[in-house]
Amino acid sequence: MRIGKIQAYVGAVVLSALALAAAPAQAQGWPQRTVKFILPLGPGAGADISARLFADRLAKRWGQSVVVENRPGADGVVAITAFISAGDDHTLLFGPSSSFVAHPYLHDKMPYDPAELSPIARISNTLVGVAAPASLNVGSLADLMAMVRAQPGKLNWTTITGVTDFIVAGFLKSDGLDMTRIPYRDTVQALNDLAEQRIHLYVAALAIVRPQVQAGRVKLLAITNREQAPDAPDLPTVADAGYPALSFDGLVGLFGPRQMADDLRDRIAADIRAVAEDPEIKARLTATGQLVRPGTAAEFAAAINEQAAKLADFAKTLGVKPSQ
Repeated sequence: MRIGKIQAYVGAVVLSALALAAAPAQAQGWPQRTVKFILPLGPGAGADISARLFADRLAKRWGQSVVVENRPGADGVVAITAFISAGDDHTLLFGPSSSFVAHPYLHDKMPYDPAELSPIARISNTLVGVAAPASLNVGSLADLMAMVRAQPGKLNWTTITGVTDFIVAGFLKSDGLDMTRIPYRDTVQALNDLAEQRIHLYVAALAIVRPQVQAGRVKLLAITNREQAPDAPDLPTVADAGYPALSFDGLVGLFGPRQMADDLRDRIAADIRAVAEDPEIKARLTATGQLVRPGTAAEFAAAINEQAAKLADFAKTLGVKPSQ
């Protein structure tokens, strides 16, 4: 599936952000009651911390309470369907685009209409680390790939189901590298197995792997992001390490319903940008492994479409077809 077919799914999300002229003006007088952010992740996740920080600051700007409701489960489907079912402009979806971009490849039939998700604004890019056991004694990503090539089928890898899963699997196949994927439901167990060298490659949010890195049991080899981590300037990006095919940014942002008016969407996006300028917000999100990168609805939609296009190419490499 390339760009043409992407528009059958993620393109519907993008287009809903770009074709808003028919929507009536709603920004004046909004919000009239409590605003709810539905989050597809559990408490303590990086996006959860972001949601609560922004909820607190936006509540002060809006003069209404902003609450965060965690609805993890089914790779984001639980939260997305709850958001769509609410059907009003006071209930918004807050979370990573990876919660839905991979859904066409994970479900035989889409459990919801993607056109119901309308990007409002990106908030941050999650820093995603490429990690190996410290006991493996590899000094770089190139060293690890050389080890994989020398021992086909003998080393294991894992990541979170979804976008990252497809990108890593597609990269390995397209580069002729033979590793065994070990699926996990529990990221903590995956990290423990990485530290014990039962897993040899783990691609996950920097915040997930950082505790074992600090304990000296796991080594970070690179980050998948285009930009370097501010608090780890010596850690290369995968592109700098010689593997640009592994590059991707974790996109976290806010989504509204399809019928949300363009002036309201623009107002919310502007308020998010204003909050994001606060040095305290930037510092706290950086500490959780995120880069604060707010923008417009169109910019967020374009970033999602780019991510989806890359995923589609790797899905084709893997022979995985999207749901119809």
